[in-house]
Amino acid sequence: MSSAAVNGLAGAGGGIIAQIITYPLQTVNTRQQTERSAKKRKAGSGATDTSTLFQMLQLIQNEGWGGLYSGLKPSLFGTAASQGIYYYFYQILKNKVEDIAVARGKKGLGDGTVGMLSWLGIAAVAGSINVLLTSPIWVLVTRMQTHTQAERKILESKRDLLLKEISRANSLEVTILKDRLVRLESEKPHPYGTFQAIREVYRESGVRGFWKGLVPTLIMVCNPSIQFMIYETLAKRLQSKHSGKQLPKRNLTAMEVFLLGAIAKLGATVVTYPLLVVKVASKTRNWQECDVQIHRYNRCNNKDGPLRRIPRVLQRNGYKDCTKCLCCLSSLHGKRGAG
Repeated sequence: MSSAAVNGLAGAGGGIIAQIITYPLQTVNTRQQTERSAKKRKAGSGATDTSTLFQMLQLIQNEGWGGLYSGLKPSLFGTAASQGIYYYFYQILKNKVEDIAVARGKKGLGDGTVGMLSWLGIAAVAGSINVLLTSPIWVLVTRMQTHTQAERKILESKRDLLLKEISRANSLEVTILKDRLVRLESEKPHPYGTFQAIREVYRESGVRGFWKGLVPTLIMVCNPSIQFMIYETLAKRLQSKHSGKQLPKRNLTAMEVFLLGAIAKLGATVVTYPLLVVKVASKTRNWQECDVQIHRYNRCNNKDGPLRRIPRVLQRNGYKDCTKCLCCLSSLHGKRGAG
């Protein structure tokens, strides 16, 4: 089996394990990204706790433990595909570039090693291939992660509307409206599976809907590119420090690989996190406000491209709010940045 195939299978297996362990954090993080800035509170009302832990506990209370794993099945498939494709093409390109660097070194055109910009280019090309092939999967996963939250907001808006009508109604109308309110409060979000998500995306935007958010996702390719550039550079220096001029160079330990990977991912995520917020928002249903009267979400304006949304996201949330999920995400979204 070729080294590229081995790396692809290893990446897919490792990605599945990591996805199962960290998926609850990803679900909470995705919902945090898609929430609009809260409306101004009424005088005297207290602030709402928006911490990751609080939102996780609230999600469990409202939807049960299953809510933390909404969309897990397509996510596992997407993770396996994304990681496998990414590492497969990354290894192929890496082998080619290393062979070219060695050949150039023998001709006296270099030191025989791959430079930082070359690592950046390799990761970018592998990431772009991965994004184009796996984007539909992540559109469905994001929809499934945020569906229950969106449905709940619709029910809450309808409830608020009924309460306002009750406050203005006469005694006869109040009885009728209160009955409607009781029925409304007994409603629960409908089950939402993979096939429902597929039908909804296709109904809204056709085939193009499965590549919604492609532009910011392709821009997000710079995240794993930066990550691998940092990782390969640090790994090369650490190996040189350990081995000196001795050949062959000593391989890094598992702990060293883990720490270097964490540092590289953290650095890449700090730089690119606002773009991830835009990417996720473009794939969900609640980019525009819900129209309570018809009980459905408005469709996004096709002229409102993702690049035009970036300033609006930063203006609405601020860079600080855009990075509020950074800690829980820094170890997670490489698979989505790559895919």
